[in-house]
Amino acid sequence: MVTPLSTVARAASVGEAAVGAPLRLVNDLTAPVREDLAKNVRRAIGIAEEPGPMAMDPGMAYLPPDGVARMVHSDLPTMLIGGISALLLQTLHPLAMAGVAEHSNYQQDPLGRLRRTAEFVGITTFGTTKEAEAAIGQVLRVHRRVKGVAPDGRPYSAGDPELVTFIHVAEVSSFFQAARRFGPHSLSPEQCDQYFAEVAPVATALGATWVPRSVDEVDSYFLRIRPELYAGPQARQARDWLRRGVVDRPDERAVYTLLLSAAISVLPRWARQELRLSAPVSLDLLFDTVAVIPMTRALAMGLRWVVTPQVAGGGA
Repeated sequence: MVTPLSTVARAASVGEAAVGAPLRLVNDLTAPVREDLAKNVRRAIGIAEEPGPMAMDPGMAYLPPDGVARMVHSDLPTMLIGGISALLLQTLHPLAMAGVAEHSNYQQDPLGRLRRTAEFVGITTFGTTKEAEAAIGQVLRVHRRVKGVAPDGRPYSAGDPELVTFIHVAEVSSFFQAARRFGPHSLSPEQCDQYFAEVAPVATALGATWVPRSVDEVDSYFLRIRPELYAGPQARQARDWLRRGVVDRPDERAVYTLLLSAAISVLPRWARQELRLSAPVSLDLLFDTVAVIPMTRALAMGLRWVVTPQVAGGGA
């Protein structure tokens, strides 16, 4: 017996198929293009391989599988923006900058450093506890060799707990600010605090004795440490290198220039001023609002379309 409800259900099913067929056709036709573009994006940022499988078992995962950190760190565009912003912010610590300048070849192999950082963040965010602990152990072994005397005469060590805290906070606060401004998700105040609480164990495992675990604690930390931060000669050299870019192809340089502008826009105001990347407040606000923010959001949407895996069968 045919009932009105069964007729409606059948009509809905036919309608779904009619709407879905063109979308599947578009996805099938664009899949090869997306795959090529995704490979080009990974090549441009120094990542040769696709990311490995995520650890979804809460008992095995290093960070909560359903946590805020995974949501923030899974968005490639905002992680690129946050990563560049973090590099700029980290240059302002003279001891951190001395370690980078004297113990790395970042100018000769910029993509190598970017790849290693991306791999570490990826493993500690999406990997198992075993995988994350192995990655942390490798970083600790490297840190033991990074020692010296900064240009201001102070000794430094990459294993210094205070230095570990600064590097961590500069990095995750930059990811956080980029996600809030350019990310696809709105974060509630509770989620904002949860993000910093979730990523704190990475810093403590690397040797930090104290790590901020909320937005207020991050703000208070920067207020405390700001008098120690300045743009010395090494910082200015790194800033200029970052402004020149890490890519050579004209199309990649155009994209990098926009990502750099977005990264500068999420820096704390005082950091922009110290790095001399700032105009008067009104002009910064106008430039960011009229140009940087809308153009970056459009670019981010395009990058997400390229790198987001498609469901088997052609569905989005």
